[in-house]
Amino acid sequence: MALIFHLSSNSNPLPLLTENVWDKALHCIEYGGLAWLLCRALIGEGLGWAPALLLALMAASAYGATDEWHQLYTPGRSADFHDWMADTLGATLGLGAYALMASAGLTLSPRPETKQTSV
Repeated sequence: MALIFHLSSNSNPLPLLTENVWDKALHCIEYGGLAWLLCRALIGEGLGWAPALLLALMAASAYGATDEWHQLYTPGRSADFHDWMADTLGATLGLGAYALMASAGLTLSPRPETKQTSV
């Protein structure tokens, strides 16, 4: 979240990248990664799959909305409803990819701590 905030605080972040890549794709990548990490953290804290997916989606989308609001006050930037929709779509796609990988048997959640017995 700090990286997203930092990038959105700049008038022209990463100009070589933003000039050559569609900005909606960048939004999808950023917020897909954010939602992925949020979901992983929530599952690691013991939340079930469905609540973790829903809460991660809601949190990423809400953060996207506040990020657009923040850009109203950044010189050279503006708030855009379509950017927020790209954020939410990216979060949805990121969570879908996370769920697909988990259903394929890949270990995506933090491993629970194992208790060691002393002899």
